[in-house]
Amino acid sequence: MSEELPAERTEEELWRLYRKNRDPQIRERLVKQYAPLVKYVAGKLAVGMPNNVEFDDLVGYGVFGLLDAIEKYDPEQKTQFKTYAVQRIHGAIIDELRSLDWVPRSVRTRARQIEGVVQELETNLGRPASDEEIADQLGMSPKQFDKEMQKIAGTSILSLNDVWYQGEDNDKVSIADSIESPKTLNPDTIVEKDEIKRVIVESIGELPDKEKKVLVLYYYEDLTLKEIGQVLEVTESRVSQLHTKAVMRLRSKLTSFKKGLM
Repeated sequence: MSEELPAERTEEELWRLYRKNRDPQIRERLVKQYAPLVKYVAGKLAVGMPNNVEFDDLVGYGVFGLLDAIEKYDPEQKTQFKTYAVQRIHGAIIDELRSLDWVPRSVRTRARQIEGVVQELETNLGRPASDEEIADQLGMSPKQFDKEMQKIAGTSILSLNDVWYQGEDNDKVSIADSIESPKTLNPDTIVEKDEIKRVIVESIGELPDKEKKVLVLYYYEDLTLKEIGQVLEVTESRVSQLHTKAVMRLRSKLTSFKKGLM
């Protein structure tokens, strides 16, 4: 039988006790304390999702991530639990979305087609292509291209969390993991020698200014798309489009890089 837990116990004491005896009462308190993190992560991921993806479902997937984080967290590692838990919650939601294959095949196919056009165009130009150039290559008007970007916006959320492997199976890096502070976007300052991460960071540095800002503000500064829109003085829909195009450019760069290794 669990001992009664005084309400004034510090967080450090709770973690020490839980690591020692896995007391269900302590776990329940930790779950209640950190439950808002699940809604926070689900809320960020919900932006741009199609109507068939319910916010409550995302929260449900995220709860499993929180429970997993509580079981595996080691306070001795000196990493804040909030930071660790957000990563686990985020990963759990993304993994579940992947398993459900929630993106319609037609949308995914279209996203790949446009990505291929962007890759070919930017390889030939030797620089990021403008919206007008991409639209022209696709045989669309700029307005039609904007609508296409809005349709495929949801696919970019998973794309940014794609894992790219190098060498050993456990040697992996995702695009999202590689987004750093604007001050460290220069590849010369990267301490890690992981070639994939170098290519990702270099590619982020070559993005058009607004697209780069969207990625940094969303993944590094942790702002919502609405807040980013206020910072950049554009609509939330426009931020979503910028995010999608940025991810598309990064994926095309990585695809070219991986082909070069073969």
